Amino acid sequence: MSRRILSCLGMFLLGIGSIQAAKPQQPSSAPASAAPQHRATLNRYCVTCHNDRLKTSGLTLEKIDVENVPAGAEVWEKVIRKLRARAMPLAGAPRPDEATYESLASYLETSIDRVALAKPNPGTPTVHRLNRAEYVNAIRDLLSVEVDAESLLPVDDSGYGFDNNGDVLSVSPVLLERYMSAARKVSRLAVGDSSVRPTMETYEVSENLRQDDRMSEDLPLGSRGGISVRHNFQADGEYVIKVRLKRDGYKEGGPIRGVALNRQLLVLLDDEEIKLFTVGGERFGRSVGDGGAACVTGALVSCQGDPAQEEYERFGADKHLEVRFAAKAGQHLIKAAFLVADASKPEGAFRRGSNVPRRGGKMAEPAVESLVIRGPYEAKGLGETPSRRKIFVCHPGGEQGGSPIKVVSLQNRTGQPNTEVACAKRILSALVRRAYRRPATEEDLQELMSFYNAGRSKGGFEVGIRTALERILVGPQFLFRIEWDPANLPPGAAYRLSDRELASRLSFFLWSSLPDDELLNLAERGKLRDREVLKQQVQRMLRDPRSKELVRNFTGQWLQLRRVQNLSPDIVEFPDFDENLREAFQQETELFLESMLREDRPLMEMLGADYTFLNERLARHYGIPNIYGSSFRRVKLTDENRRGLLGQGSILSLTSYPTRTSVVLRGVWLLTNIMGTPPPAPPPNVPPLKDRNEDGRIKSVRESMEQHRANPVCATCHSRMDPLGFAFENFDAVGAWRTTEGAANTIIDSSGKLPDGTSFRGPAELRKVLLSKSDQFATVVAEKLLTYALGRGVEYHDQPFVRKIRGESAPDYRWSSLILAVVESQPFQMRRVRQP
Repeated sequence: MSRRILSCLGMFLLGIGSIQAAKPQQPSSAPASAAPQHRATLNRYCVTCHNDRLKTSGLTLEKIDVENVPAGAEVWEKVIRKLRARAMPLAGAPRPDEATYESLASYLETSIDRVALAKPNPGTPTVHRLNRAEYVNAIRDLLSVEVDAESLLPVDDSGYGFDNNGDVLSVSPVLLERYMSAARKVSRLAVGDSSVRPTMETYEVSENLRQDDRMSEDLPLGSRGGISVRHNFQADGEYVIKVRLKRDGYKEGGPIRGVALNRQLLVLLDDEEIKLFTVGGERFGRSVGDGGAACVTGALVSCQGDPAQEEYERFGADKHLEVRFAAKAGQHLIKAAFLVADASKPEGAFRRGSNVPRRGGKMAEPAVESLVIRGPYEAKGLGETPSRRKIFVCHPGGEQGGSPIKVVSLQNRTGQPNTEVACAKRILSALVRRAYRRPATEEDLQELMSFYNAGRSKGGFEVGIRTALERILVGPQFLFRIEWDPANLPPGAAYRLSDRELASRLSFFLWSSLPDDELLNLAERGKLRDREVLKQQVQRMLRDPRSKELVRNFTGQWLQLRRVQNLSPDIVEFPDFDENLREAFQQETELFLESMLREDRPLMEMLGADYTFLNERLARHYGIPNIYGSSFRRVKLTDENRRGLLGQGSILSLTSYPTRTSVVLRGVWLLTNIMGTPPPAPPPNVPPLKDRNEDGRIKSVRESMEQHRANPVCATCHSRMDPLGFAFENFDAVGAWRTTEGAANTIIDSSGKLPDGTSFRGPAELRKVLLSKSDQFATVVAEKLLTYALGRGVEYHDQPFVRKIRGESAPDYRWSSLILAVVESQPFQMRRVRQP
């Protein structure tokens, strides 16, 4: 069966493997009454470097036709980008005045846009394989099954900054095997397996995670530390939970942390108590003092204390933390946490103003190391899980919507009752409609019924459905987003997508998942062509909780927030950094950006907002008082330096090195993601900066960078990057505020000057400069959104549409306006016929 599935998918991939992207249309000319004036401007300020002889940066403007701008659109778009950012000419060279900058840029844009919008080139996206995030979300929405992405599929490659780029989502034989393995696992989870045997799954708590407060919103109020996990129980039956406590020193050797006093450990299934354990205390007599960790390396009798008590503290305190309980099939939330000794205290109050050490012997608070779940034992059936309710819209001889289905005794040629065949087809038709994003065809059902029959012959009706579902989940119609060109159009012709294709683009843009029934129904009725209907759907989908995927996947990659999970600040330089702070960095920015989307805030509020989302751990790191507990809440900021995205620990730490800040990394990040003018890659073999002067004195960062910029080869890029990075030097490598530079012990100079002469000092003043360039930032966001929405790189012929998106969302650039403008754009709603 697996070979048959692999063969079907392989033949499909051979069929699409030769698809090529269409070549862009040649633009025609535009009116050029102002051409001589603009040619004079270019000759005066640009051609000195960008001529046929020097070709600085591979660009010459000496002979390019200024009267027929659309003919050279690919070159002119590069010029427009530099003009709008005031990045050229370089600092120190003669520069035109603001009116001349604006006049030339507007002339070039208008000339290109007039032709491009009249004869659009929407591009030809390649066939898209579902990336890992899309696959997991599609499984969730299709089958009501939550699966772990990392355990099923490898990390996807990225192109143009996003991992939904069709050009890099390749398919290898190894990846096909992973998809087949995932389909087997998912189909068993969704349908169930009556022959399931007991299994064991271990959930571990990170060693670097401090458990000195309530760990998540899933855990009960008045709890501390512990773990909460979502576990798929495969059948109705009995299961065993085993909790293991953290040891100090050696993972297997003990002693167990925090066993000097009695503590209560609560274990819950969803919100129902399974067991309340008592841990710790002097159960057998007097124990050794808090230095008892020495017992790890010595003989037990050398420890001064009751041997039985010492044995208990080293090995036995968590032996009894095991409970057997009954559970229904499906996904449940398992929780294990310690109850705080004094429940009257507010969260966080017991450790206000201090950091609990990572290790502390038996006098510290106990902590959970892992939670093991085994089972099922004495399985009684598969139960009515959300996935089974979603799949089994009917059942032979069972019930449908609470009403019995009449069983017909007439047999068909397979020996199955007709009612069983009809029910199987109904189930598979419903699954295909959602999975393939279109109604099931007779050919679909014939193929799937052959898989159903093979499975039924081995294990009955449900095994047949499970086998057919496995085939659906590796089908190219599910794994790939395919847009077929109409047969009656010539190569290179632009055409409008079908409503079903538009529905699929829309759902994967906003939800990273399949269209829901409402969107599919409208598409099948041809209603998405109605602008008002489409607008209503965009607004509905943005209100839906699934739009959080847009925050997680779009902003997480645009702003590089995914890298926060890989931060490794030096523990000597930054001993206060731990897993709790890392998670707080991530959560602050995600909540901040999600609030922007949910509340439809103006785009520039990303940079200038006077609020953020904090818990006690993060507030203490920022030096903000009177915030207690692990729960995040919206907090008004009084310090202008902390305002907006650029004052958040996530951004400040991911643009630093493990041991120190980096004005270069921070400058490059701002140029690339906020200003839209990324610098070129550095030349090879750049020598490291010298950190000491000839007299042995440690240099400040500014001294080192100024000496580096003395080299003319380096100065061109560093004159743009470094001033931006210097503005944030008061934030250390983990985002804490400082006034002196550690190694050099010098007062930090956070002043800078842009190539256009604009001066600033510190993050607050730079933020005001950035806020004054709202059109520039809106252009960056429009381009990033379009790149993500299309799943391909934005090319020069897309820039007129980027400008149109920006213009239609002006003047306040609210998120809904930007997103709607992307959805209504021609590249999103159209495509070109592939060319041979």
